[in-house]
Amino acid sequence: MNILILGGGGREHSIAWAALQNPKCDRLIVAPGNAGIAQIAECAALDILDGGAVAEFCGAEAVDFVIVGPEAPLAAGVADRLREAGINVFGPSQAAALLEASKSFTKEICDAAGAPTAAYGHFTDPQAARAHVQAQGAPIVVKADGLAAGKGVIVAETEAEALAAVDEMFGGAFGDAGAEVVIEEFMTGEEASFFVLCDGETALPIGTAQDHKRVGEGDTGPNTGGMGAYSPAPVMTGAVTQRALDEIVRPVLAEMARRGTPYSGVLFVGLMIEAGAPRLVEFNVRFGDPECQALMVRLGGQALDLMQATAEGRLADCTVNWAADHAMTVVMAARGYPGDYDKGSVIGGLEDCPEDSFHQVFHAGTARAGGQFVASGGRVLAATARGASLREAAERAYALVDRIDWPEGFCRRDIGWRAL
Repeated sequence: MNILILGGGGREHSIAWAALQNPKCDRLIVAPGNAGIAQIAECAALDILDGGAVAEFCGAEAVDFVIVGPEAPLAAGVADRLREAGINVFGPSQAAALLEASKSFTKEICDAAGAPTAAYGHFTDPQAARAHVQAQGAPIVVKADGLAAGKGVIVAETEAEALAAVDEMFGGAFGDAGAEVVIEEFMTGEEASFFVLCDGETALPIGTAQDHKRVGEGDTGPNTGGMGAYSPAPVMTGAVTQRALDEIVRPVLAEMARRGTPYSGVLFVGLMIEAGAPRLVEFNVRFGDPECQALMVRLGGQALDLMQATAEGRLADCTVNWAADHAMTVVMAARGYPGDYDKGSVIGGLEDCPEDSFHQVFHAGTARAGGQFVASGGRVLAATARGASLREAAERAYALVDRIDWPEGFCRRDIGWRAL
């Protein structure tokens, strides 16, 4: 089978790695890919937001199956264009991708489905949004309604911080994504990520994880795209998982189908859990990054079979075979991230890192220059390891970090601290 993966980050590197573990994978192309992905797959220069161009490429290269990694091509309708061309694709339609592309749409769906989530207000006028903040007080959460590459969420500890966030969003800090704003109550509890494959009818849970959004140790500092993750998340007990399926996932899927926009793909269910009760924080319509890296090393080659079954509407016949293992991924970022950071610094030591089913360094923001790996983004590497226990996975992941010679990079040293 010839497979095309759209995207070029750590998530896509880990999906590519998992696909290659499956004997079905004959030829693997990743567009645009990155320097790490180029070591295991062909990379193609392709505008992944142009559905017509992607469909044409698939025809020319005899691609049998497309896996869409990031949210932007899904929101742009690339999966629809591929389906129209008769190409098998993993990823929801443009209409279903609104579950991530519009936070107000998600709230509307939750209201219709009776799914528990934070109380909220939706605003198109900055003065009304400011008045709402002043009426509610702090802490409070201010979100850009649209796609902001994981950065359009401000957890404001004070009223002044919330008002500044409102002004920032309506002032264009997040572009079109902040033209509308959703303001939510601050939920307390423990966050977890729950991943469910959906084929329009069947929902198949494929794993849990916990991400670390804050840049600093002890969960301090500004939010990032994610500084590390581990799987499984102990807070997602069997009972909590069942409640999340019964009270959130299945009612939402039923509501989407009722509206004529059935959901097909992976649904990333961001949860806040307090006293065993899950509430929805947000949906994403793709695998999380860096949670995906931890999930893929645990799933291995079966990930491809499960994604193909999702695309073909065969999930009712599938089961997930989990080893009783743990995985951790530690993100190495460029100093200064999530603020301003320099690009082009040389990364050494990668050739000394073991690469097997227990150790992988996935590339997120790397390029090649002068025969060396260089940093080309904010989040640059994801040192990922499996172990029989979370502590063993952590020791292996940090041993990988310690082999990498990159003075211009940094990481958090406390990934998994809640569970450990």
